[in-house]
Amino acid sequence: MAVIVHEDFQFIVQGITGREALNFTRECLQYGSKIIGGVTPGKGGREVYGVPVYDTVREITEKQRVDGTVITVPLAFAPDAAYEAIDAGIKEVIIITEGIPRKDASAVVEYAELHGARVIGPNCLGIIVPDVCRFGSLGGPAVDCRKAFKPGVVGVMSRSGGMTTEICNALTLSGLGVSTAISIGGDPVIGSTYADLIPLFEADEDTKAVVVYSEPGGTAEAELARWTQEHKSRLPIVAFVAGRFMDEMPGMSFGHAGTVVNKKVDSPADKMRRMREAGISVAEEIGDIPNLVRERIGN
Repeated sequence: MAVIVHEDFQFIVQGITGREALNFTRECLQYGSKIIGGVTPGKGGREVYGVPVYDTVREITEKQRVDGTVITVPLAFAPDAAYEAIDAGIKEVIIITEGIPRKDASAVVEYAELHGARVIGPNCLGIIVPDVCRFGSLGGPAVDCRKAFKPGVVGVMSRSGGMTTEICNALTLSGLGVSTAISIGGDPVIGSTYADLIPLFEADEDTKAVVVYSEPGGTAEAELARWTQEHKSRLPIVAFVAGRFMDEMPGMSFGHAGTVVNKKVDSPADKMRRMREAGISVAEEIGDIPNLVRERIGN
């Protein structure tokens, strides 16, 4: 089993002729992912590494099954690209584009929910099930991706794409490996939070524990803690909270748009307290994560 993607998962890339999309399309194909089409209005009829390019999403969905889409288009066009994909019946939407205004991002997420679709992102790198499918740009070049992400028993969710790879690499080197890794996005409004996704890991028989990488800002950690307590999660959860210096240096920014801290509940110290109260182990250092996972799963 896996979370969201699977061996037969096939997807398209919106904005496929852009520089970033050209790179990760090549790397996804080299990894073995099934990209069946790309969309760039006005460039239909071309090919990108053998992948046919169309003017619209519906041209593809009318011909064949499309399980998901990766959206990497200029900021001004990202919401419309998401609406187009959802209207065409696509149920899994990865939005790499970052900085979408909160109002627009909220509208996209609400529209997706009304149509039974799921959004990961904005400002994310996507999903990897090691040796099965890479859905997005997570992990960098395919050769490095194969080294950092090895099949295993730990699910990973992170607001930082780079730290997703860092944590998965540590889990791989420790011998624990990764069941599914999800870069959930660093913008203030995202489509799927930790609490939204943890039930999927709960249902995955290959996942024995979950690691969460957290940053300052937002209430996602409090929501995860509440979900864990209310549902008596079967999975041990290990978290790392970055940006602890912000407790001593108010007003400092951390990086992602989502790390805007505007009230006490957002502080790293408060996140750590809430998660510990819910039975979530909080690592002091990134390097402590594999050992904490082993302690929690008794391995």
